[in-house]
Amino acid sequence: MARDKESRGAKKKFCKLCFERVERIDYKDEKRLARFITDRGKIVPRRISGTCCSHQVQITTAVKRARLLALLPFASEIYR
Repeated sequence: MARDKESRGAKKKFCKLCFERVERIDYKDEKRLARFITDRGKIVPRRISGTCCSHQVQITTAVKRARLLALLPFASEIYR
């Protein structure tokens, strides 16, 4: 008996940024970018964060720019 995801109670993920109607993600917005970085400093993948493809590309670009300008760390203090 095959059961689909909806019958088991799993919710479909939706892009929070599309829901908030965010047009562009700015590299200077540290609080928003911190949601998409793990405690070790890695960028959270799309399948976990639930963002759409276009917003994930913008997040990745913004995080990399913020790292180069020293707004965000490349790694956590543990690995330094």
